[in-house]
Amino acid sequence: MKEKKKLVSNPSRETVGKIASDLLKKADDHQLNPQEIQAEVHKGYIDNLLECYNTHKTIFPGDFYIVIITKKERLMENVLRNYFFARSSCPTTDYDQAVYRYNKKDNEIEFLWVIPSKDTCEYLKANALDVAPEERELLRYVLEFYDGTLIELVKKLNGEQKDSLLLAK
Repeated sequence: MKEKKKLVSNPSRETVGKIASDLLKKADDHQLNPQEIQAEVHKGYIDNLLECYNTHKTIFPGDFYIVIITKKERLMENVLRNYFFARSSCPTTDYDQAVYRYNKKDNEIEFLWVIPSKDTCEYLKANALDVAPEERELLRYVLEFYDGTLIELVKKLNGEQKDSLLLAK
């Protein structure tokens, strides 16, 4: 990354449980739309991405991958959490996953792909011709996930042979 974003801590953060509870109470008066849910999911996303990058750039001697896994909380139906971690090998593609690659030589973070939930993937694939223009890039990742293009990229980035049965985990 050429520009570094300053991380600011927020000591007055509310717990996820309290926020979820407040949102559920508001849902009685106001139904949450997908845009509001998406905005809540991505609050702090960039800050967490940069925090993961800053934590691991001195740990790994070369390039590394930042993986974001999105999980729905079992007990709170309106809560999705993003888990950020870094690893030295490119991970195998999976649902609810976004992957970035840190290129140490160029000091840049490169976005590689995002794969939404299984239901969303199946919906996008089944309705590919009707996808809105702003969702076409997401559709491209979904189609590349299903046709094996992304797994070929994973193998290439990990130095594996194209016909290798071993997958990065």
